[in-house]
Amino acid sequence: MSDLVLAIETSCDETAASVVEAARLVRSSVVSSQVDQHARYGGVVPEVASRAHVELLVPVVAEAMVAAGVEGRDLAVVAATTGPGLVGSLLVGVSAAKALSLSWDVPFVAVNHLEAHLYAALLEEPDLEMPMVVLLVSGGHTMLVVMEDHGRYRLLGSTLDDAAGEAFDKVARYLGLGYPGGPAVDHLALDGDRSAYSYPRALVQENPATLSGDRRYAFSFSGLKTAVVNHLRSDPDASTVDVVASFQEAVVDALVTKARWAIEETGVRAACLGGGVAANSRLRERFTEICEGAGARAFLPPPSMCTDNAAMVAAAGWWQFRREGPSPLDTGADPNLGLNLIG
Repeated sequence: MSDLVLAIETSCDETAASVVEAARLVRSSVVSSQVDQHARYGGVVPEVASRAHVELLVPVVAEAMVAAGVEGRDLAVVAATTGPGLVGSLLVGVSAAKALSLSWDVPFVAVNHLEAHLYAALLEEPDLEMPMVVLLVSGGHTMLVVMEDHGRYRLLGSTLDDAAGEAFDKVARYLGLGYPGGPAVDHLALDGDRSAYSYPRALVQENPATLSGDRRYAFSFSGLKTAVVNHLRSDPDASTVDVVASFQEAVVDALVTKARWAIEETGVRAACLGGGVAANSRLRERFTEICEGAGARAFLPPPSMCTDNAAMVAAAGWWQFRREGPSPLDTGADPNLGLNLIG
């Protein structure tokens, strides 16, 4: 039986398709970014995104299939992201995947976008030891998850307000750094003084026991964003590179501190990053340091697998198909889809 999965990812503003073999070998991975189309608006415009997916998806899928050297009859599964994300964008990918599934008589698998991010590191390290702690950080989500096994996830905590990536974008927009904000902040911070300004680290204490259970692993970045804006309003001559470096350090410090607590409390021997913000150079550096200090192996997906891509969707889809078989063809897009959590 074939182990080839064609996956489609259209949850936001990246039109992506990939062919992956047995969740290990990436035969092709094609991503068509819409960044230039949305940059003029300072963020993603849902209607623009969905229309772009309609135009781009067929050539992107064709390129992925040609690059992998496969035809429809060679596939074991056609997978697509069904949520969470922008509903119009999701519908484009889901509809296309179902059509290909019917045309080629190949099973369809509906994949959770958050779960796919958990599998990004496994594309590089398919034999990762579980359970492991995963710090998932993106523009829409910030959460700590214990991956007990394939398809078994326990949520430790998530953001109470802004996601970390959202905070990066908002601060970058205020500073006029353009969109997307994360890469701009990361690049500019390299020349700044991380200790120049002391910005708040919400819900971070020296002793985690002082925080109640539901807040111990929770994140909050709204107050940090406000603190930076208020500082710039009161001191408009503040060094931009130092502001950016100090802001980034506050975000990273909050993220890795909670990750360290989770590693120490759960006793896992492996931890990994996932999500678009996992491409941030300072976060990758600090995450590696805290894992080494806590006695856990750190696994970092390559930057190309941190941002939205279809290879991670294919990996998650392959494991899901092995566990559960095909998804019903009446499975719809769910913009608010959450992880299927154990107790």
